[in-house]
Amino acid sequence: MRGVPQLLSRAKHIRVGFSASEPVLAIQAGILQPDKFTQTFVQIRGLKSSKVISQAPLTAVDIADSGKQLKQELEAIVGPGNVSSGESVVLQHGQDEGPHPGKSPDIVVFPSSTEEVSEVCKICTRHNVPIIPYGTGTGLEGGISAVEGGVCVNVSKNMNKILQIHQEDFSAVVQPGISREMLNQEVRADGLWFPVDPGADASVCGMCATGASGTNAVRYGTMKENCLNLEVVLADGRIIHTAGIGSRPKKSSAGYNLTSLFLGSEGTLGIITSATVCLHAIPESVAAAVVGFPTVQNAVDTVVMTLQCSVPMARMELLDEVQMKACNEYSGLSYPETPHLFLEFHGSESEVESQTETVRDIAADNEGGEFQWAVQQEDRTKLWTARHRAYYADIALRPGCRSLTTDVCVPVSALPDLVTATKADIAEHGLIGPMVGHVGDGNFHTMLLFDPADPEEFRKCKEVANKMARSAIALGGTCTGEHGVGQGKMALLEEQFGKDGIDVMRKIKGALDPQQLMNPGKIFSRK
Repeated sequence: MRGVPQLLSRAKHIRVGFSASEPVLAIQAGILQPDKFTQTFVQIRGLKSSKVISQAPLTAVDIADSGKQLKQELEAIVGPGNVSSGESVVLQHGQDEGPHPGKSPDIVVFPSSTEEVSEVCKICTRHNVPIIPYGTGTGLEGGISAVEGGVCVNVSKNMNKILQIHQEDFSAVVQPGISREMLNQEVRADGLWFPVDPGADASVCGMCATGASGTNAVRYGTMKENCLNLEVVLADGRIIHTAGIGSRPKKSSAGYNLTSLFLGSEGTLGIITSATVCLHAIPESVAAAVVGFPTVQNAVDTVVMTLQCSVPMARMELLDEVQMKACNEYSGLSYPETPHLFLEFHGSESEVESQTETVRDIAADNEGGEFQWAVQQEDRTKLWTARHRAYYADIALRPGCRSLTTDVCVPVSALPDLVTATKADIAEHGLIGPMVGHVGDGNFHTMLLFDPADPEEFRKCKEVANKMARSAIALGGTCTGEHGVGQGKMALLEEQFGKDGIDVMRKIKGALDPQQLMNPGKIFSRK
């Protein structure tokens, strides 16, 4: 049984039911040794002995018994087939798609209901074991890594139902196993769709946990504008509904905004077990276009001018020349290898026609080329599939490499300067760094490629990414627009919010999770 022994192997010190005057036992060379000088420890419950004599090492049998007890209690709740400590399973649940080295949980559980999640949390709290929520694992900032070991709660495998669809109210209630594409397949026949599109087929509840957005945010908003209510299980097992049980109004001024508190909390405050989200009417007419520019500056200027003219764009995606090369090679396209905008227009036929004429004129003023149109669904799908595969296209540019994928968001007026400065910084460091952006709302990404066997190249990537984030903050923006903080941007978050701001966040977490069990080591460190 790897559960508690692995957890203990990562801990520096252990206290097992003895007074403050007695020596603390430190793990050294695989056994427990007296240590009178440290005050740092992890309390492990469930061991039989209430008194420890410092001269006698605690045996591995006692530790294994505690781990066995924890696993048996979990199996009693979710069933033996829904608890695993197998190596392949825990490895899968410790690493996301980002570059940050993952750490495996000790045990993975697969609950089938909110009530089971609640009971799992109660058990973990009783044993003082960390709890790591898991959706689909498509994050990029190490948000699912079990940095202190513990129990990973996979809420997507068995909780995969659309609970309610309210067609006339334009909303739906979904469990964590429902992805955005699954939801859209279900509601399309009713003339509805869920527009938040981060690219990956992420789970809707996972998108709530990271405050995701994507290509349609310029028109339809982010998860924060499209989430009405959340069902959340707290660390101690309490179940809350952030807007009230069954509540789904478009607006409310009742009490604190708990929904917004949990949106973007990355599993550090509780486990989201269902989300009530907004649906939208499928537009009458949709047209997509691709237009090339001689420089990134020209493309970004076109975006800013379009927004200043109040054109209600549905999507405005920037792909620089490096990204276009990658997409051409990976997706079999034949666009010129210059910066491009991928655009989409929604509305009635007359509205779409008016929008396209305005944007075409603006693009021409900025040396844009001819518009290449994709009006049929098949053509639009091919176009946006190529855009969504940008990450994999970038990895294919340099076989064997990995990507440090980072994002920032700034006021739209600051976008041209930051994009231009970041491209210059990438070139100065001798890196390959394709750039894409949801530039309609000031959000853009760089995929900084590095050889995983070359620490110096990775250091350069981190340097570029950190400078990009600090520049965004200085321009009135944020260190992340949609990826979240996870482990990768903890220091940058403190720079953005300041010591007092982070202290308030810590106090909120302390109120909801006093034992600091929910996804520890993310967003901010322990004091």
